[in-house]
Amino acid sequence: MGSAPALNFAPELLLAARGPGAGIAAAVFDVDGVLTDGRIYVGEDGESFKAFSTLDGHGMKLLAQGGIVPIVVTGRDSAAVRRRVADLGLAHAAYGAADKLAASEAILARLGLHWSRVAVIGDDWPDLPLMRRAAFACAPPGAHAETRAAAHYVTEARAGFGAAREFCDLLLVAGGRYAALLHGPLHSLDGAR
Repeated sequence: MGSAPALNFAPELLLAARGPGAGIAAAVFDVDGVLTDGRIYVGEDGESFKAFSTLDGHGMKLLAQGGIVPIVVTGRDSAAVRRRVADLGLAHAAYGAADKLAASEAILARLGLHWSRVAVIGDDWPDLPLMRRAAFACAPPGAHAETRAAAHYVTEARAGFGAAREFCDLLLVAGGRYAALLHGPLHSLDGAR
């Protein structure tokens, strides 16, 4: 088969990331400041541009392969975000959500999930209601101080540069799914839905 995974997390962190009972079944991702570095580029015609990490995208697809539903909930709506979510084949997203808690709860209700089976990664105050309810909460290092304080874990990787992938990897390791994915067929998930 192959060697043991190189990725290593502290045992107490893995216990926290596993969640109670049946474990984590869904993960909610903010966009600006989590999947991107938080900067928004605006062109002269008013169009916005965002840069996304392929590491993060691959992590979200691996999360889905590992049985954890990735959910995107963002306060902004843009063509770039909709395109990225579509390219990743993500089935659950809320765009322009002024109330991220209400938007998240509507998606969780459709999935038949309670907050005790949900992990969240966010970076600013609008993410706090989700983080406070989730079984496991995470933030990138550049997140606002209140958000970092509410997190069970602050990633080493920066937002837009692998923070979401680190979150995904942590959930997969904690759930006992990482090694099987690593030693399974290793091919690009781009374009796969």
